[in-house]
Amino acid sequence: MSDMQRTEPQAYQADPELVRKLGRVAVFMGGDSAERDVSLNSGKAVLSALLSAGVDAFSVDVRGCLLKTVENPDFDRVFIALHGRGGEDGTLQAILSQAGIPFTGSETLASALAMDKLRTKYVFEGCGLPTPKFRTMASEGEAEQIVAELRTPLSVKPSREGSSIGIRKVRSADELVSAYRAAAERDSLVLVEEWIEGPEFTVSVLQGQALPAIGLSTDHEFYDYDAKYLADDTRYQIPCGLSPDDEVRLQYLAVDAFQVVGCRTWGRVDIMQDADGQFWLLELNTVPGMTDHSLVPMAAKAAGISFEELVVRILEDTLEEANA
Repeated sequence: MSDMQRTEPQAYQADPELVRKLGRVAVFMGGDSAERDVSLNSGKAVLSALLSAGVDAFSVDVRGCLLKTVENPDFDRVFIALHGRGGEDGTLQAILSQAGIPFTGSETLASALAMDKLRTKYVFEGCGLPTPKFRTMASEGEAEQIVAELRTPLSVKPSREGSSIGIRKVRSADELVSAYRAAAERDSLVLVEEWIEGPEFTVSVLQGQALPAIGLSTDHEFYDYDAKYLADDTRYQIPCGLSPDDEVRLQYLAVDAFQVVGCRTWGRVDIMQDADGQFWLLELNTVPGMTDHSLVPMAAKAAGISFEELVVRILEDTLEEANA
């Protein structure tokens, strides 16, 4: 990681009394969404960290009907490492809630809302938080009107996919039509958004506090799926490159976004900055990646929090849920 020379966090062991209270933990991973491979990598990393910290944990590759996950469960709580539809969109959260099984992360409503980029933006707008201009696209015939209204370049994305899957940058009505077709194959709800030219940042939130912001840069056209999970030349800046005052402003904006959506315990907020220094909210992730390329562990490390402590702290909040 460039721009950073830090002492490695010391080996972390969870308090034995906490381990006893946590009981047996199932790490849900895999799933059937387009993000299955990323989820498997996240889940394996989470499981390894929990075991290293002394927690009694095991993995569950969730396939097929999610209702089966709560039939005769042999676990006390769930660490959700399922990305995308089913695991991140409120479906699994609703099932676990109904079964009375504590789980990590945001509850049903916030999970469903954050997974839907369009409706998240409605909330941002309604609460006075800055987000790029946008509109939905329901047919190819709308391309000329959208280009005239929003101007190019534009971002086209399936509203309910994660990991930048299906996102394209377009510069003309013809490109918009092509990008719409590709996005519509993944989701009937297609979001077209004003493209913000400038640096990209991501801010992780842990238990109500913003972790150090990360500046992102890539030789790709934007921070796409390959740049996130496959490329070795993506650049992560910690410190993020902003002045201390601007980083605090960025962190406050991320926490505000987290709170207005109603998220819980942990998540990650993606933000752009334009040429005038204005920050713009893109989206909010309630089950961010936890792979070796992932940003939440990177931000935690910069704050002196080891991966093992991070996953235990996320899991520890499920005890408050059980006692609520």
